[in-house]
Amino acid sequence: MHNTPLVTSNTTDLRTDREVYFKMENQQKTGAFKFRGASYKLMKLSASELSKGVLTASAGNHAQGVALAAAKLGAEATIFMAESTPTNKVEATRGYGANVILTGESFQEAYDASLEHQKKTGATYVHPFDDYDIMAGQGTIAFEMLAQQPDLDTLIVPIGGGGLISGIAVAAKTINPCIRVIGVQAERAPSTFKAYHDGLVERLKSVTTIAEGIAVKEPGQLTLPIINKYVDDVICVSEPEIADAMIYFLERSKTLVEGAGAAALACLLNHHDTIDSKKTGIVVSGGNIDISRMPDIQSLAKELRVEAGLDNRELVKNRH
Repeated sequence: MHNTPLVTSNTTDLRTDREVYFKMENQQKTGAFKFRGASYKLMKLSASELSKGVLTASAGNHAQGVALAAAKLGAEATIFMAESTPTNKVEATRGYGANVILTGESFQEAYDASLEHQKKTGATYVHPFDDYDIMAGQGTIAFEMLAQQPDLDTLIVPIGGGGLISGIAVAAKTINPCIRVIGVQAERAPSTFKAYHDGLVERLKSVTTIAEGIAVKEPGQLTLPIINKYVDDVICVSEPEIADAMIYFLERSKTLVEGAGAAALACLLNHHDTIDSKKTGIVVSGGNIDISRMPDIQSLAKELRVEAGLDNRELVKNRH
């Protein structure tokens, strides 16, 4: 597991009127934070549990984390993924030696199918987020961030099922009880947002978003109580806002970031006026983007920029 860098951007500081620190989990093994939780979970399994093989469902990044961790421990891995999962994530998972089964519209359908498969095979299940060991592994991000920059007063974290933010929130507030933790969801996948603000815990009918890594139809049974207790706010961002943040990373730092990985920055860029912070940490959760989707992402980003009255040239000029 890599201790990923915490990087700064003078342009972002000026634009948001604060110091901003990016935790570059897109540079983690497998290209996303998920290897942290997967490797920690698998290392805690017994030899008997590993011998049965490990099984999971994933939107893509957890799949790669489990596949690599299983390969390192000599365990067989079977992973269910939605049919819409980007090809690069599917092929990378197979490249680590896992057996991949594609089924369903979204993570939720793949997850349901994986549970049925587990009944038949008896494989050891490794949940992508609703597992305390998984959360603990993801929480190492907060320990690293606060060791790298102890003065952070706010952390902004993407939310899918909630494993990442649960681990980070508990770890961060163990170190500094006053630190604020803000979660971010896509407007088209607002399951935790609704549960957090309205108390509505329900399975969404559809979660179609360019941030497929956080396209989860319902929050975790274990993660939601932790989020309700330790997270200070949950904010939603639109598709154009996510796309614009992805293009921003590419333009300003020559960094390729997937939709879920750009969600926290999208939140900061568009809601910084309502977030009281002097030193803000942004979790860039992953970089496993399907390059073939870039034209759509550029088109979405252009929508936001045109609406703001800025073409690309004016936007770049205003950022200097």
